[in-house]
Amino acid sequence: MKRIAFLCVAVVMVAGAVALTTSASGHSDEEAAPVYGVRVPHGYRDWRLVSVARVGDPLNDLRAKLGNDIAIKAYREGKLPFPDGAIIARLAWQQVTSETIKNAFRVRGGTETHLSPEQVEKLADGSFVSGSPTNVQFMVKDSKKYASTGGWGFAQFNDGKPADEATHKTCFSCHEPAKDGDFVFTRYAP
Repeated sequence: MKRIAFLCVAVVMVAGAVALTTSASGHSDEEAAPVYGVRVPHGYRDWRLVSVARVGDPLNDLRAKLGNDIAIKAYREGKLPFPDGAIIARLAWQQVTSETIKNAFRVRGGTETHLSPEQVEKLADGSFVSGSPTNVQFMVKDSKKYASTGGWGFAQFNDGKPADEATHKTCFSCHEPAKDGDFVFTRYAP
């Protein structure tokens, strides 16, 4: 009887951990993005960093670009076009100021960095941190499945849900200017 009770508790705990991990990672087994059918890849938050970016008005966001192992290998080797199976993720957050960081610059700024008070103030005012997430986007390389869009399938998810079809219909046209880079804007920052 104790074994059965222990087994039931263990099953419930494992199921709960899986559910928590799935929701925390933003993984959505059931919803694929329209047009391309791309789903949120499991474990993407553990992928390696490709690069970071800041976008100004009107978006004012901070972005991290991540790549799965296939994409990272291609980036490191300078291999274009990217091989099938490469996936690039773009995570975006609103950029917000941090009073804690601003105050740290003001307290320590001039003494250790040899900056003038004006330079310290400018540095403090130009410092941002990530705020609320805005969306996550993916590019999935499959040269046969997505032949009409340069071999790439695209997806955008807002709060874990796929963006609408109209949004997805603009993905490839946005990436067309980067044709010489296999439709990828981001360069690897080792």
